[in-house]
Amino acid sequence: MSTTLGVTTLNTSATPRSRLASLPRLAATACAAAAALTVALPGWSSSHREAPAITTMPKVDAADFYMFNSYEAGRSDYVTLIANYVPLQDPYGGPNYFALDPNALYEIHIDNNGDGKEDLTFQFRFKNTLKGTTLTIGNKSVAIPLVQAGVVTAPGAGTLNLQESFTLDLVRGDRRSGTRASVTGSAGATSFVKPVDNIGAKTLPDYAAYAAQHIHAINIPGCSTPGKVFVGQRKDPFAVNLGTVFDLVNAPLSVITNPELINAAPNTIDDKNVTTLALEVPRSCLVAGTETVIGGWTTASLRQSQLLNPAPKAGHQTHAVVGGAWVQVSRLGHPLVNEVVIGLPDKDRFNAGKPKDDAQFIDYVTHPTLPMLLEIALGASGASPTNLPRNDLVTTFLTGIPGLNQPKNVVASEMLRLNTAIAAVPFDQQNRLGVVGEILRVGGPANLAQAVDLAGFPNGRRPKDDVVDIALVAMMGGLCVANGDNDALKFGAACKPSAVPLGATAFSLHDAVDQAAVSLTHSFPYLATPLGGTR
Repeated sequence: MSTTLGVTTLNTSATPRSRLASLPRLAATACAAAAALTVALPGWSSSHREAPAITTMPKVDAADFYMFNSYEAGRSDYVTLIANYVPLQDPYGGPNYFALDPNALYEIHIDNNGDGKEDLTFQFRFKNTLKGTTLTIGNKSVAIPLVQAGVVTAPGAGTLNLQESFTLDLVRGDRRSGTRASVTGSAGATSFVKPVDNIGAKTLPDYAAYAAQHIHAINIPGCSTPGKVFVGQRKDPFAVNLGTVFDLVNAPLSVITNPELINAAPNTIDDKNVTTLALEVPRSCLVAGTETVIGGWTTASLRQSQLLNPAPKAGHQTHAVVGGAWVQVSRLGHPLVNEVVIGLPDKDRFNAGKPKDDAQFIDYVTHPTLPMLLEIALGASGASPTNLPRNDLVTTFLTGIPGLNQPKNVVASEMLRLNTAIAAVPFDQQNRLGVVGEILRVGGPANLAQAVDLAGFPNGRRPKDDVVDIALVAMMGGLCVANGDNDALKFGAACKPSAVPLGATAFSLHDAVDQAAVSLTHSFPYLATPLGGTR
């Protein structure tokens, strides 16, 4: 048994040989995640347009991934998985809005034995059905140009000219060669209706009530307890000052090191929506054996070939014929990794990669460039931590922290890791800085027995967790300051206060945008009602 961090769990520390063997992969993504954290200073989005190729494919661009023990009252035995796609949606983006791609495969993967490979995969496929609504103009029947022809208040409304729906499968084992079975709804239905986007108050007078009718109870193959699924538009839950951070961190040090100015800058994506794929799954259906830690990430794939028709037939999205094997084009586990850790030449490769192959990106993790870039941008020469290679980042983001969220026999790889045995904390009691916040609140790792909230990032990720600030603290050495001279958090002997030029100031770093101020709900699917096209 282990009680590191004050959490009693099964022994999750890997043997010396397995730890050494996994270090390359761990570091590859840890640095990625860590480096990503670093540049987060003045606030950026989690994964919006993070790689060159994905900018040309917005419908399969993953924006954020969340995985946490459900904190809705009465749902403590469930885990919530949320994958957001199609970032930076303008609410007024009509007349076609943001239907998901029927030629794409959207997936949420779970690794429940620590080997860096998927053991469970939830696969979403979409269908967009054009009803062909017409109006009689003179003596002719003419197709309308809009996706709606009147007020919409219920699923499958006759006034919808375009009806979106989806299927959901569960694959056990390898995502392509494993055993596949359909997730079903009421009366064995294998297709679920998706709500139309929030066009505006006249078309959708009560969008919250309308969307709530699309929360479906589901029967999961091999699981005796029902779960839930919701797919639809939500208000983007991420808080970030996008333009400032990518303008060479155009913010003064006096602001981003002053805790009193945590909300000094506007959230530049506060007026944007995203499309959410949300699942609530019984915890017992996700874990394997006695292992309580699960890893998770989301991907999107497209067919290998596409033939464009120069004279497309009438219908909906008839311009292309696709075929061939699925090719992964988007990937997201920890926030910010590909956006600010992976070097520009390898961003598309990372999006196409699998966690088990993350050793190829090792240098980006063990020797991250972001601290040095921050030094240059902020004129803060010598601020980078000196404990290279950055084992603190490898541990935190590639293997999980011993005694908190590290599975036994772990293989280093980039994914969110959640200890499902650590109870959820009600929304109002959640520490926005997650585990780092609790370390600070109780006065250091020696006092973690007094911790109330160890259920936040990097132990999974909740919508309220301020991952930008947490990442900043970690990237600039805050965890090494907390680790002390006696390796209290098991980040390695080199990870100590003297290796952190910023010292305790690392704990004060923030992006001047407060994640905790974002509007959220306290029940599934947890993200707020999307902004309408007319307000």
